[in-house]
Amino acid sequence: MTAAAEEEKRRLAALARGHVRIAGRCGVNAAAKIGCLVAGMAAGADSIDDMDVLRHGAMPDLFEGVRAPSTLGSFLRSFTWGNVRQLEKVHRELLAGLAGRAPLLPGAGQLAFIDMDSMQRRVYGHAKQGAAFGHAKIQGKTVLVRGLNALAAVVSTPQAAPVVAATRLRGGSANTGRGAASLLAGAIGTARAAGCTGIIVARMDSGYYSAAVCRAARRAGAFFSVTAQRRRQTPTSSRAGRAGGERSLQAGNLPQSPGPDISPCPI
Repeated sequence: MTAAAEEEKRRLAALARGHVRIAGRCGVNAAAKIGCLVAGMAAGADSIDDMDVLRHGAMPDLFEGVRAPSTLGSFLRSFTWGNVRQLEKVHRELLAGLAGRAPLLPGAGQLAFIDMDSMQRRVYGHAKQGAAFGHAKIQGKTVLVRGLNALAAVVSTPQAAPVVAATRLRGGSANTGRGAASLLAGAIGTARAAGCTGIIVARMDSGYYSAAVCRAARRAGAFFSVTAQRRRQTPTSSRAGRAGGERSLQAGNLPQSPGPDISPCPI
């Protein structure tokens, strides 16, 4: 187990050195800092200050290259959108390599699912970049929360637990479907690289019911299951719709749905 973990750590460092290029002095030794961030999150850290867990006890004796939380915070703040995309490539190749050496997604050759959803996370501080008010559910109630919005897609199989395939951090006031089409396309590509060679079904709620998202799934060769939004109608539009439907049926033509086509899906 120790040898496998050491090999995976070296692979992460090699991928980070090969793909991530961050300008400025804060981007020096990016591979070591990315490794520290991954190790800190694995140890339960969910903030920059919590990264100090890497320096507790005998941790510095076991792991070399541990950086201070302030150094890691400056490193993260120097990221640009292009650097985030570089890190996504590191994640995609690391997940594909891990799936090739371990039974990460058993049954992926027959059927795999991709579930996509977003969440609003509260942040503090008036200078927090991108922080804005957005809707969040707390104890079953929808409230406005000042924070950042995270969009994520996970891949799973009937025999395997979900594995994160793609993530994206958005402004707190971002619409639910913002950037969903490109993220879904990337998640399907990641799933294919991780060994999902069979049927892939993307599952989403009504917030992603749009032509762009549906086209992205079909273009990538995946099925999809999405909750369709029910459009509100006024009494006048309802009567007009019924009259138009009757005329179409009398003419022998079925009325066409105004929304995007739903891909054939066993679910």
